[in-house]
Amino acid sequence: MRVLKSISRMRWLVIGVAVLLVGAAAVGGGTTLENRDAFCASCHTQPESEYVQRSANPAVDLASFHATEGVRCIDCHSGSGVTGRVKAEMLGMRDALVYISGNDTQPHSTTRPVGDVNCLKCHEDIGSARVFENHFHVLLPQWQAVSAGAATCADCHQGHQTNGQQQIAFLNEAHTVAVCQDCHRFAGEGG
Repeated sequence: MRVLKSISRMRWLVIGVAVLLVGAAAVGGGTTLENRDAFCASCHTQPESEYVQRSANPAVDLASFHATEGVRCIDCHSGSGVTGRVKAEMLGMRDALVYISGNDTQPHSTTRPVGDVNCLKCHEDIGSARVFENHFHVLLPQWQAVSAGAATCADCHQGHQTNGQQQIAFLNEAHTVAVCQDCHRFAGEGG
C-alpha cells in the first residue's frame, strides 16, 4: 500500500512539474518547445508523428508544403495574437497532462479543429480579389454568417490529407466540389 502511495505521489509530482514547465512556456512564448514540430508530435504516436516525418521536400500535402516554407505546427494550430497563442498552449498543456497521466488515447483525436482565424492570420487578403475565380473565398464569410453548417477553410484545404493535387494547392477536387455544391444548394442555386 505504501509503495502505491509513493508511486501515486511521484506521478502527481511529475504532472505538477509538467504543468509548471508548460505554464512557463505559455507565459514565456517565442523560444519554447512548442515552436519545435518534433516536440508537438512527441506526445502522440500516429498520425502526428507521421505528419512531422513527411514535412520535408517534396511536399505531399498542404502541411508539408507549409513546412517547406518554414511554417511550424504551432503557426497553424494557434489563433491570432497572444490570446490565440496562449489558448493553443493551454490546450497543449492539457494534452500533455493527459499524456503524462497515461489517460491519452492513440491515435489522438482532434478536439478543436483548425479554425478560419488560424488560416487568416497569414492569408488575410484571400477575399480581396473580387473576381469569379475567387468567388468561393469572397462569399464564404456570408455563408458562415447565416449558417452554422457552413464550410470552413479546412473543409476544402485539408492540411494533412495526401489525396490532393499539388497543382491546385493540394485540394482534393472531388471533395472540394462537394463543398462547392453544399454552398450552391444553400444559396438556392441547386448545386
